[in-house]
Amino acid sequence: MIALAGTYQNGVLKLDKEYTTNEPVKVIVTFLEKKMKDAKPERRLKYEDFSFEESQKDLAHYIFSFSDAVIAERRGDEL
Repeated sequence: MIALAGTYQNGVLKLDKEYTTNEPVKVIVTFLEKKMKDAKPERRLKYEDFSFEESQKDLAHYIFSFSDAVIAERRGDEL
């Protein structure tokens, strides 16, 4: 993997260093600065957003193992 820096402006990506290849190369572009006009501020989680008691109420009638459910979800399985 090769990492190159550059600048994106008005639909054009300009690399800081030249990179040549004879074959097509897949790339990943990551925008380091968020400068969108219509961007809404991100809602951040706060300590008050978490409640152990609410979690217990939500899981009161859950008949499966929670850890098994998480593993199955990550594998794409269904219980």
